[in-house]
Amino acid sequence: MPAMEVTDEQVLADTRHWIERAVIGLNLCPFARSVYVKNQVRIVVSRARHADAFLDDLDRELELLRNTPADEVDTTLLVHPTLFPDFFVFNDFLDVVDDVVAEHELEGVIQVASFHPDFQFEGVEADDISNATNRAPYPTLHLLREDSVSRAVESEGGDAQAIVERNIRTLRELGPEGWKNLLSKP
Repeated sequence: MPAMEVTDEQVLADTRHWIERAVIGLNLCPFARSVYVKNQVRIVVSRARHADAFLDDLDRELELLRNTPADEVDTTLLVHPTLFPDFFVFNDFLDVVDDVVAEHELEGVIQVASFHPDFQFEGVEADDISNATNRAPYPTLHLLREDSVSRAVESEGGDAQAIVERNIRTLRELGPEGWKNLLSKP
């Protein structure tokens, strides 16, 4: 019997839960709270049946960000609950994503951060808690405005590496069980 497919509503709820509990709750992203509370975060669930159609969704979201003022939509999370179950396939696909950003002439304007339930940094063991900084409930492309990222880094003292190190410290203190508990539903 096939597994029941998760609904768009569930994907949105799970993604919001992750944003609220982990990203904002642990302050993993220094600018997330301000844009989230102002409803400037767009979360889009893709139901593309293949990578080319997913790239069409990416095209639409990049154009939307290009043509929409930041005070209306500052950032977009493009989430696909089923297309990329394998992290390494998803990770390889990011090269194509970078090419699409370049095709739209948005290099230096939009950057893409990637999140996946099985995210793994190169050279880091799969079960290392530091990987959780980029783990989300579903494969996700986070389309960020470079200006917003720069302002956020500046507000944190101007050292992006210090933010990364702080996040890893926070997760090491929390530990795997704490991470699991943080994301469990109430």
